[in-house]
Amino acid sequence: MLTCCSGSRGVDSIYSYTRCLSRFTMSSSFFIKKKENPKLVKKGKSRELPKRKGDGDSGAKSKVRAKKPNSKYNEEISSDSETESYVGSKKRQSNEENEYEETPQEKKLRLAKLYLAQLKEEEEKKAEEDSFETDLIAGRLQEEVLEQKGKLQRLIAKDLMPPDASEIRVLRGHKLPITCLVITSDDKYIFSAAKDCSIIKWDVESGKKLHTIPGGRKGTEDRHVGHTAHILCVAVSSDGKYLATGDMNNLIMIWEAETCKHLHKFTGHKGPVSGLSFRKGTHDLYSASHDRSVKVWNVDENAYVETLFGHQDAITGLDSLSRECCVTAGGRDRSVRVWKIAEESQLVFHGHEGSIDCIQLINEEHMITGADDGSVSLWSVNKKKPLSTVKQAHGCHGDAGLEQPHWVASVAALQNSDTVASGASGCSHNSQVQVWKCGQNYRRLEPLFSVPVPGFVNSLKFSSSGQFLVAGVGQEHRLGRWWRIKEAKNGICVIPLKRKPPNSEEAKMTE
Repeated sequence: MLTCCSGSRGVDSIYSYTRCLSRFTMSSSFFIKKKENPKLVKKGKSRELPKRKGDGDSGAKSKVRAKKPNSKYNEEISSDSETESYVGSKKRQSNEENEYEETPQEKKLRLAKLYLAQLKEEEEKKAEEDSFETDLIAGRLQEEVLEQKGKLQRLIAKDLMPPDASEIRVLRGHKLPITCLVITSDDKYIFSAAKDCSIIKWDVESGKKLHTIPGGRKGTEDRHVGHTAHILCVAVSSDGKYLATGDMNNLIMIWEAETCKHLHKFTGHKGPVSGLSFRKGTHDLYSASHDRSVKVWNVDENAYVETLFGHQDAITGLDSLSRECCVTAGGRDRSVRVWKIAEESQLVFHGHEGSIDCIQLINEEHMITGADDGSVSLWSVNKKKPLSTVKQAHGCHGDAGLEQPHWVASVAALQNSDTVASGASGCSHNSQVQVWKCGQNYRRLEPLFSVPVPGFVNSLKFSSSGQFLVAGVGQEHRLGRWWRIKEAKNGICVIPLKRKPPNSEEAKMTE
């Protein structure tokens, strides 16, 4: 190129020479720059390469973008979330450290401690529940001990009030006089029996008949399932499983109380069966008869156990509680007997002047009896004579100078309490149920109130709760037909036992 330029002349040649030189200079500098980069790379220098404008801009933008999330994070995330994230990161870190550092033996120890802590909590909860249950059980056991000793006495007589006549319910279903009845321990059902040989199961709440076991006619014993003679006594087991009934044909029938299905027939007595009672808490059955004997039966095994003798006349009543013993009324032999079954011994008590027709235990140590001399007596099993006797308890009837006391045909006791009742067999206008209070230590009988009930009160029973009293009423006496009250109606009277409102006496005193 120089050669070419030098060959020109004048101004044009100079101008062209200058242009060629400048081009040569620019081109040589370009090649020099290009040659420096490989040398620098080869020598390993750490000097930064020159950046293009576009590269510089993107780098600046990336710096801004890197900073913006931090500032945004600081502005928008609250202190709570910061703490949570911080705590969460700490927990993760500590867990990672634990997982990393914990040995198998340490892990076993830690799990064992957790398990022991859980067991301790469960045991503490259980201990609280057990202590509550223990208190309940202890109270119940204490009551049972007092009950066995005959020292448990619930004082409720002072709170009882006479019911209104409109509050007494009458259940009708039997065609002939009712002779006996019993209430189940849960107070839900009443079983009644009568001289029409029938048995009826009643619902207490509604007063409706649930089951009826019809009686058969005389001479149909072979084909009729049930009684064909007057039923004199009835009993139900404390668990409500079995029902037992006894009749004038010397038979004892065992029924399933729930369905009234016939189960067994016990034969062995040589006279009418006049008393039945299940031992409380068991299925041992005691029976008494006009043949002057007491028999023991095991209903579960459908078996006869033994016979006890001692009375000198027909036995008219029998009762028992939880002890292995029973008490009987000896009718015309005027004796009350306590039979100790296990010891095969008996205690004899005297006090009434007439035939003792009914007997009932108040508790394991005390009992009440009624006789046709019109008297009601209170007894202790530790004394041969009555603790208290009320003569002419239901008044007298007859002409002046020829008065006769009304027979006491039935008695009842609210178990382990100070309340008893008696039913008279009098004229239609003055027949009544008398409720009594037993005084301190059962030393006396105090009348509380009477409930007019027309007819012979052949059977009386208190409900277990003490909420009501049931009377079986008939036109005739349960043991015979000495006379008849035509105006009376055969039925069951459910008598409510009202309680005084709390602090009523105090309210009266303040007024």
